[in-house]
Amino acid sequence: MEPWIVIGLLITAVALFATEKVSVDIVTLGLLSILVLVGILSVEEAFAGFSSNVIVMLAAIFVIGAALRETGVLDAVGDLIMRGFGNSLSQLQLVLMFGVGGVSAFMNNTTVTAMFLGPVTSVARRMKIAPSRLLMGLAFSSILGGTCTVIGTSTNVAVSGFLKKAGMTEIGMFEPACVGLILVVTGILYMAFIGVRLLPDRAKSGGVGDGGVRQYLAEVVILPNSPIIGQRVFKSDFSVMEFQVLRIVRDGQEIEPRRSVKFREQDIVLVAGEVQNLMKVKKIEGLDIAEDATLRSSGVDTSDALAAEVVLTPRSGLVGRTLKESRFRQRTGLSVLAILRGDRSLVNHMGDIRMHAGDLLLVQGPPEHIQTYEENSEMVIISQHNFSPNARRRGLALLGLFIGAVVLSSLGIVPTAIAFLIVALMAVLTRCVTLETAYENIDWRLLILISGMTAFGTAMEHSHADRLLAEAVMSQLAPIGPGAVLAGFCVLAAILTQPMSNAAAALVVLPVALHAAGTMGVDPRPFAFGVMLSASCSLITPFEPSCILIVGPGKYRFADFLLVGGLLTLTLVTMIILLVPVFWPFHPVH
Repeated sequence: MEPWIVIGLLITAVALFATEKVSVDIVTLGLLSILVLVGILSVEEAFAGFSSNVIVMLAAIFVIGAALRETGVLDAVGDLIMRGFGNSLSQLQLVLMFGVGGVSAFMNNTTVTAMFLGPVTSVARRMKIAPSRLLMGLAFSSILGGTCTVIGTSTNVAVSGFLKKAGMTEIGMFEPACVGLILVVTGILYMAFIGVRLLPDRAKSGGVGDGGVRQYLAEVVILPNSPIIGQRVFKSDFSVMEFQVLRIVRDGQEIEPRRSVKFREQDIVLVAGEVQNLMKVKKIEGLDIAEDATLRSSGVDTSDALAAEVVLTPRSGLVGRTLKESRFRQRTGLSVLAILRGDRSLVNHMGDIRMHAGDLLLVQGPPEHIQTYEENSEMVIISQHNFSPNARRRGLALLGLFIGAVVLSSLGIVPTAIAFLIVALMAVLTRCVTLETAYENIDWRLLILISGMTAFGTAMEHSHADRLLAEAVMSQLAPIGPGAVLAGFCVLAAILTQPMSNAAAALVVLPVALHAAGTMGVDPRPFAFGVMLSASCSLITPFEPSCILIVGPGKYRFADFLLVGGLLTLTLVTMIILLVPVFWPFHPVH
């Protein structure tokens, strides 16, 4: 029964990962507990992955990325890349994706996407094009760039660690580059010349958001003696300020905005408008943003407060809760002035809207509170940051150390985990990042997931579940040849990546694929690379953290990823199936 217990747990894990109702780390730890209790794994085997050098390496990379972001180096790199394009949208896509892909080969792709989100959005505004025409290319190139080096993505690091544990040679620093570079170039050319024609232009979509600029939902209160009192809804100063009136709340009752309705004192007007116009409301006599008016009536001075547009990350404690439920203002010291979700109109009272990852908020508060909220990885600011010259110099020195670590580890002079750990320690010691911020930026859930799924691979081996699945795949495809079997595992990895993380999908399929290679008597290395690359190139849904960050600013829908990303995924997986045997042949193993 052991193989079926493991397979049943795998199906359960995939289902739970897909629903996202239970955190992935809780699911992983639960699986390990069950595997120990039924005797498939020992306690030492279940938690062996937590002591792996892979975990140390990933944690160090998270800290280095946070330090380079905090010192402004990542923003400087982004600005430098953004200067290299002309007025052509295709040319902009080419330069942007090449730059992002190059940076992402050595950095966590979510960090890279967050770094470029603000500059790309700003450039789109200057060029008067919808951000939706650029941001998907940004996310895709950050994901594909990670396929070029062993440290470019957590999937590559996890697969390399699994191979070492299985007694095979680890993946070299630039060993994946021979195929990874081809995949990156293919993705860039696809997005520049085909994807750009398939991408939505949400500037032309109906409803709130017309005109290609972000229009936030906000609540404006009409103060005593306001000139807007007595004006009709559709012929009022709100129209002059280019606001769309969505709803009026009067004496606690909601009123639909009809032509005959006139504004009264103390009306709370739900409007959609551009950020620039919303900020002007704060200076117009007789009008105020409702949240500001509430704060002032409570004795809070907002004159020195800073406003910033931010994107909620999947790690935010606000996701799945309303502003009231989370006590957002009391917890963060920030006020939410306006909200935007994709290209949809939100017409509920702002305090009653349940937040989603990717929502855009216009927040206001002391600069240090905004910085703390971002450092906690709960949001990404999409406005430009200001950094001191000293911080920038320390960041550049750290970047030099990081490049040195990459070179020394790739030459085998210093172990990779130790090289990156030293750079992470220097980041803290040189005050490029505080110790608290360093810990907060480590994605502990991802580390638990990778450690646990590595142990799950051991359970598949001990229970012979990998043999059972391998024989099922081989019974259908082995008569055609090892290339067909490789194709089957590549497609399986790409499919499993949708409900699971890339690293988890690769670690689930990898032991099965390696067993199949051993059964056929061929080199298992092409199967390892096929599974690893396919798991990293599945772009069909917006569930990847890099994609979640761009959904709100780009006003994307699920169907957009299905169309643009689905065709690209099919192309990339096909290329992987064809190219992997060329660079890692199916040599017979004697």
